[in-house]
This record gives sequence, C-alpha cells and structure tokens, in this order.
Amino acid sequence: MKERMYGMDQAEGLRNIIKKQDIQPADHTARVITVTSGKGGVGKTSVSVNLAIAISRMGKRVILLDADFGLANIEIMLGIRPRYNLADLMFRGRGIRDIITYGPENIGFISGGSGINELSNLTREQVIHLIQKMSELDQMADVIIVDTGAGIGDTVMEFVAASEEVLLVATPEPTSITDAYALLKSLNRYSSYQPGKTVIKMIANQVREPGDADELFEKIGVVVNKFLNIEIEYLGEIPYDRNMSKAVMRQQPIGIAVPDCAAARSVQRIANTLENREDLNLRERSGLKHLFSRVIRMKFNHFMI
Repeated sequence: MKERMYGMDQAEGLRNIIKKQDIQPADHTARVITVTSGKGGVGKTSVSVNLAIAISRMGKRVILLDADFGLANIEIMLGIRPRYNLADLMFRGRGIRDIITYGPENIGFISGGSGINELSNLTREQVIHLIQKMSELDQMADVIIVDTGAGIGDTVMEFVAASEEVLLVATPEPTSITDAYALLKSLNRYSSYQPGKTVIKMIANQVREPGDADELFEKIGVVVNKFLNIEIEYLGEIPYDRNMSKAVMRQQPIGIAVPDCAAARSVQRIANTLENREDLNLRERSGLKHLFSRVIRMKFNHFMI
C-alpha cells in the first residue's frame, strides 16, 4: 500500500481537525466493545458474532464491524456477503446505511474491506467525512462490536489501544496463553496506550475440563500483574462444543443453529454479565467516532507525519 506523506503543518492541521470533530457532543453514543486475541484459531470471531446475537436478544441494537482486513470470517459465519464495505463509505460516496448488512436477530454487519488499511491515507476532507459518519453510526446502535484481526500487528494494536472496552479471547492451550501475553506485553509498550482508559476482560474459550478456565486466567494474570502496567478481569468461559464446528459448516452462528447447546448458553451468560457489569455509563462513553479518531491519530503518528 502506498503511504501518503504529509508535512508537519499538514499533519498538525489534520490532528486539529480530528480533535475538533471528536469533541463535538452527540445525542446518543454507542457502547463500543473491541474483541481481540493473541493468535488465530481461538474462536475470536465466533465469540464476536454470537455475543452480538445474544446482546440483540436482550433488546439492544447491535452492529458488528469487521476490522480484520484481508479475511471475511464474519461473512462466512453469517452466510451473507455485503454489497458495500467501509471503503465504499470513505471513497465511493456510499452512505452509512448503504454499508450495513443485516443478519440473524437483526444484527447489523459492516465489512471493513480495504478501508481499515487506508485510514492513514485520508485527506482532510475524508477525515472529516469519516468521523461524521461514525457519529451517525453511534446514533444507530446501542452496542458496536469491533472484531479485530488476531496477533500484534499495527492495526490490531491501534484498535485495542484506542478502545475503552476490550475482550481478550484465549484458550487453555499453551500457545494461546503465550500469544495472549505477547499481545498484552505489546499493548503495554504501545506509546498511545493509556491504561486508565481501557478495561480489558478475558474470555476463556474452548474449555474442555473443569478448572481449566481458572487456571488459564491465573497463568495470564500472574505474569501480567507482575510485569505489566495492565489490569485484566475475568469475564467468563465458553466450553468446547462439537456443535460449534457443525454450525460453522452450515454458515450459521451457534446461537442460531443450536441455541440451547452449552456453548450458546455460555455466550448468553457472558452477554448478561457484560450488561450487568457495564463499566462505562452513558455519560462516559465516547463511541465509535472517538475510537476511529484515536486510531487515525495513531496512524498519523506511526508514519511520523
């Protein structure tokens, strides 16, 4: 991808534009939950999709944003293919409603497409346009779930560092534990990360034996508390369930395909816990507009503009 280079005056001007757009008040601000993982294959996207369904069943307006550029896991899991994506909003004149595709339980879905990787290449007018559109999206949803890529790439770290509420998905496998810690270690070193502004909660996925989830959290928590300036909470566990692979083959979320199975019930319990333990009240929420403002600023700083 060709990088757009800016002079110092241009960079400062863009930062001021973002800051001005970001502080404008909104009548309603969505709760933004970012879901991430240290490695692929731990069920991060499945957690995102099924949480969206569970939260929607609680009467909330939910929108999923796929921020995993290059993959289409949410599309595959939902069995739908969106006509437009974020890049169409940014560069091709489409409106925010054009790029939302609705799936089961009326959850909305937005594909990031190439738009996620193009955030550092925006002009002044495009920055203003995008942030204003994110403000519109805040008005349309009660909860927005951002499904990041896996690992510790720049885009993943930017979204995690910019988020107020992060769900870290890990499994009891040793490699998953190591990679989850690697993600937290990278976050701790990330220059734009502000510990007091990000709540991190861990979900133990694909748990096979009683006690595995507690052991997983203890292994991660001990090293995090000892070596990192990060606080992490335990949110809940999802058991290994053979119905999950069957649901994926049918291109249906497990919450739709087998809503009474153990994994689906566990996801609903986690959704209930999230609702009951909401850390950010409505007055303190910053919404998706603020998230994208921070991500764009980070990208500008990353390219030393």
